[in-house]
Amino acid sequence: MRLGFHISIAGGFKKVVARALQRNCATIQLFSRNPRGWKYGPLDPADIELFKKDLAEHDIWPVFIHLPYLANLATSRKMLFRRSLNMLSSELERCAALGASFVVMHVGSSPDPDRGPKILTNGINLALQKVPNKVVLLLENTAGTGHEIGHDFKQLGMIINGVEQKTRVGIALDTAHTFAAGYDLRTKDAVERTLTEFHNMIGLNKLHLVHLNDSNTPCGSHKDRHWHIAQGEIGHGIYHILHHPALQHLPFIMETPRTNLKEDLMNMQAVTQLL
Repeated sequence: MRLGFHISIAGGFKKVVARALQRNCATIQLFSRNPRGWKYGPLDPADIELFKKDLAEHDIWPVFIHLPYLANLATSRKMLFRRSLNMLSSELERCAALGASFVVMHVGSSPDPDRGPKILTNGINLALQKVPNKVVLLLENTAGTGHEIGHDFKQLGMIINGVEQKTRVGIALDTAHTFAAGYDLRTKDAVERTLTEFHNMIGLNKLHLVHLNDSNTPCGSHKDRHWHIAQGEIGHGIYHILHHPALQHLPFIMETPRTNLKEDLMNMQAVTQLL
């Protein structure tokens, strides 16, 4: 099991590994650009080379690139769909250039729970066809806030089944989102039931990443509120998640609240102690 955090790219990719080492990361997630805007500049080859060199030197892997928040491939709005498709396509290319193996994408939202997943699947197929590299797209399950799709394992399984390039799609399972969506994670038996349902609906072989976050809202709240490890509503259930046999080989990335380095070190220590 490799542990890590989402790391800032402020100041360039050359500064990412130093921040990761401060937090004792063995794996990392990052944005390749501004996560709240459509515009972006080209990658700097010199910056990328330093980044790759540092990753190799300090044995930090795998690397996950998170797609910016604005993308919504489940939308029926043609302009937004087109911009989202272009964003995902360019991110698949940038991910390969950065030497990363995975792009993590929020599943998206749609007022039509039947049509939305079909539009999303079509968008994924178009992007993977357009960029024929080895980068794997990971769909991040949602809390089910508002019109979000992808909070139900059965629906996620249907989306995955509709993707043509099966080896290039998988799941990033966010524990806070899972809990908020109504899947209990508070006890050993609850974790077992939830992962059994995940396996039955999607398949544990499709799970490539766990976003390890406690929840600041109750089970089934459909509110996305991450919280510090073992201090929220999931609580000691985090222990049972970390020790479940089916998850031992996976990387765990924390996206817990932070104002500075202190909170990240606190959460890393909490996970280490639970392990």
